[in-house]
Amino acid sequence: MFVFVCAGCGAELTAPLSEVALPVHAHQKFGNGLQLPVLMESGTFAVEPEPWGPPWRRWEETDPDEAAARGIYAPVYALSDGAPGAIVMAPGDTGGTVLIPDKRGGACCGMDGGDGPNMACEACRLPVATRIDDCSLWQAVWLAPNAVRRHPADGIDATPLSWAELMAGGRSTPPSDPITNSWGSSRLGLDHFWAWSPQWEAAAGQALAHLLAASQRRPVTVPDGLTAQVFQRALDALLPAGGPTRPAVLAGPDLPVPDEDADILLVPIHPQTGQLWRPPDSATSAYRVPLPFGVWRWMIYPDPHLPTLASGVMPDGVLRDDPPAPRPRQLFRADPGTFQHTLVRLPAARAPWLREILETHTQHTQAGIF
Repeated sequence: MFVFVCAGCGAELTAPLSEVALPVHAHQKFGNGLQLPVLMESGTFAVEPEPWGPPWRRWEETDPDEAAARGIYAPVYALSDGAPGAIVMAPGDTGGTVLIPDKRGGACCGMDGGDGPNMACEACRLPVATRIDDCSLWQAVWLAPNAVRRHPADGIDATPLSWAELMAGGRSTPPSDPITNSWGSSRLGLDHFWAWSPQWEAAAGQALAHLLAASQRRPVTVPDGLTAQVFQRALDALLPAGGPTRPAVLAGPDLPVPDEDADILLVPIHPQTGQLWRPPDSATSAYRVPLPFGVWRWMIYPDPHLPTLASGVMPDGVLRDDPPAPRPRQLFRADPGTFQHTLVRLPAARAPWLREILETHTQHTQAGIF
């Protein structure tokens, strides 16, 4: 575990924090004017390896070879010229900082970070971080990598959990959430609606980009049920019909070893290390499509609901008979921003047919695919 200190004066700026993988939805924009919760769990931080944040440079001003050297293989609206390595954490884990009032950015209901760092070290007034809490954005504090230093926290060791330990105690991410209609409303009060989870939409956007890259422009099928509800409609719309199909199967800890002929695997991301689960046969050539651990775990172990009512005292081991959460009324859509962000960073995006999908992204959104 680590604490972060000001690079200018050495003042401590955070509580002791343990490093975890950067969430797939870290840069997601969800809905219009909606209040999203805190991005990171308290006591954790993650690192964005790429440059992110202002200043930004339009694609027209960028040499494609330079972009490819940075791992971007198709046009994007703009590239960040900020420093790589920004550190993201929960706002409640910061301390010893003050807001910079004139750095609000072009925000609507809070701060969006558009003007750069908006938090300064309380001791020396060095700008050290950017707080983001505007509507439709995940609430977080991003430490500027060139303004802080990482120090080990004495006497504290946080060893990553094994896959077996994660399966025994790890949490799943439900596919739907109650979303508040306005700021200041109770999350479960009257002013809310049930929608597909923003985290699931972001996870699907990332995974869909990989599924297309792995498809070799052939039809792809996924397992029936919730997995098909999330992916199959988009796959059928974006890939040619007819010809031999390529099945994508769920694989990971607690599941049978995938067949040797399974060449596309939907596998979990380790929530602490960010590593993808690998089949026991390390020589396998199957394409591993990443899914956040909580989403993947729900796909294989959906939260059960008691099929019949129980009367009297609830016996040990019997679940409550509360009704299941309402299902979203609309069809599932993958997050378009996460899809684009992922696909342009895959070498397969150089293929003309995938470039066409990126260029006609607006039409697919209007058609309800995204």
